[in-house]
Amino acid sequence: MSTYRVAQVTAPNGTFELAEREVPRPGPGHVRIAVEACGICHSDAMFVSAAVPGVTFPEVPGHEIAGHIEELGDGAQDHGWQVGDRVAVGWFGGSCGHCPPCRKGDFIVCVNLKTPGWAYDGGFAEKLVAPVDALARIPEALAASDAGPMACAGVTVFNGLRRSSARAGDRVAVLGLGGLGHLGVRYAVAMGFETVAIARGAEKADFAKQLGAHHYVDSTAGTPVAEALQSLGGMNVVLATAGSSEAITATVDGLAPRGELVVIGADAEPLGISPIQLLMAGRVVRGHPSGTAQDVQDTMDFSALHGIRPMTETVPLDDVAEAYQKMLAGKARFRMVLTNG
Repeated sequence: MSTYRVAQVTAPNGTFELAEREVPRPGPGHVRIAVEACGICHSDAMFVSAAVPGVTFPEVPGHEIAGHIEELGDGAQDHGWQVGDRVAVGWFGGSCGHCPPCRKGDFIVCVNLKTPGWAYDGGFAEKLVAPVDALARIPEALAASDAGPMACAGVTVFNGLRRSSARAGDRVAVLGLGGLGHLGVRYAVAMGFETVAIARGAEKADFAKQLGAHHYVDSTAGTPVAEALQSLGGMNVVLATAGSSEAITATVDGLAPRGELVVIGADAEPLGISPIQLLMAGRVVRGHPSGTAQDVQDTMDFSALHGIRPMTETVPLDDVAEAYQKMLAGKARFRMVLTNG
């Protein structure tokens, strides 16, 4: 009997432990993936802590997965996949295909969305089984440790920008320079936007410029963020990657007329926005989820074309507990990535 290792927790907020399991055979419409790398996303904490319904234990998180196909289930080859193909699987780990959003082709908001680590075992492992509609093809130019984070962090900001109302030459602000924001700035610049980075502290100005930002706003400098944004002409779009409702709220009056606030940073606290702030200037506030497998593939292709890579720290699967705690403490720069082999 052949086995593989997973990193699991056996109870809510439990300590990670390595366990061996029998290697599974992929069912119809599925493939087994040999995991080469898996990013650690802050959303993994929702599953480790059972903060969302439907989590079962032992829990194997991980939805920023990159590897290669090592076995095809029945019918998988009909979708164009072969053993050895390099693939990524992200937050979008498959859809049901029959709910109203799926029937309209809006698969990322499937009411039965199959997120790895929630609907099935995730990528904190040496192998996993995933449905074929979750697979994105990794371009040759991307290493697995770069491709994994693109499947969640990357696609979320890339898709958030390209599906926004911004057009080339428009002013776009990116709130936050962490795991999502540092990629958001680079994508915004590559898409042709006049890009403003917003973060805490004057010391981050140089980093923002290194990422390509045309302007930097220090939210701790004393001048209200909205006032600083208006002094630059007002923002057509603010991409809010910071998980702080207070920080997100502070950008709203910095939007130009008909400007759009795209929220991708998660916080349980409500936004402090009044209807008047939206009505008089015709502003829009929109939440944005991640992206489908095709969106992930588009993100990786765009990244390869423009030389965009996530800033990562790679550690072996054996060090998962330390890497996870580093992510929780906000000390990762900027994505902890587990690797095998």
